[in-house]
Amino acid sequence: MLLTRIDHVAIAVHDLEAAIDYHRRAFGAEVHHREVVDSDGVEEALLGVGGSFIQLTTPTRSDSPIAVFLERRGEGIHHIGYRVDNCAAALASVVAAGGRAIDEEPRPGSRGTTVAFVHPRGSFGTLIELVEDSA
Repeated sequence: MLLTRIDHVAIAVHDLEAAIDYHRRAFGAEVHHREVVDSDGVEEALLGVGGSFIQLTTPTRSDSPIAVFLERRGEGIHHIGYRVDNCAAALASVVAAGGRAIDEEPRPGSRGTTVAFVHPRGSFGTLIELVEDSA
């Protein structure tokens, strides 16, 4: 099996501070990691949930994928991150199974990870991020 666990569920939000505050007040969740990912045009906050994360993400520029998503669909679940041991092998397996890669090759992600996105049209309507830990 190529999947090792759920890495994160990403939620697109307009106001990152308000979303963090809500999760803190409602669930006692604390920020485990926070980062601006310039290449994707987002700022994210990861809230730990067991061995996984809720990734709250907001755009840092108007042309980022998160900005486009928020404009078209509003706030809500954006994608799910699947943890894999080998991102390149998992991406090749997805393509071989008929999936459609957004990233032709794995690339650097937040937290020093290696990532690749899979288009929802080839994965039953769900945007998938393959996440390989660098450690």
